Amino acid sequence: MPAARRTAGAAVLSALLAALLAGCQAAGDEPRAPASAGTPTTTAAAPATPTTSPSAVTAANTVEVCQAVDRLIIEASRKIAADSTAATERELTGEQITAQLRGTLADLADEVRSQARRAQDREIRKLVSGTADRIDAGARADRPAAWLDDTFTGIPATLMRDCRP
Repeated sequence: MPAARRTAGAAVLSALLAALLAGCQAAGDEPRAPASAGTPTTTAAAPATPTTSPSAVTAANTVEVCQAVDRLIIEASRKIAADSTAATERELTGEQITAQLRGTLADLADEVRSQARRAQDREIRKLVSGTADRIDAGARADRPAAWLDDTFTGIPATLMRDCRP
């Protein structure tokens, strides 16, 4: 029975990550497009004005930083999905899977934080740094797989909406 639970858990995690990857890839393909999962919201989002006016420096590296963060999230999502599949094949325990996931999330948070330091616009730096903090929280969560479902899946939509010049 425990092997069946691991297999079911890995299948759920893989499906979750596949959905997340689809959202991240859309973000990387069109970094300026507004987030829309299934209901069109572009007309509602278009009239909204940004809370801060980006500086001339923003255009210099904001797109680069935001795309780098998108790529990092996609790579980590792929790694998590591959690790999940491998964990099932190797019959890892729940504790081993959790430790592996925590390590991946901690590494991702560090990489995202390094992108935050590169951001020349302070609002983008704050957004990306906050994203790293959220990912760090997932690495420390009691149940990081549940955190993936509750929080991680919302990060790409937030970045698509807010991480742009």
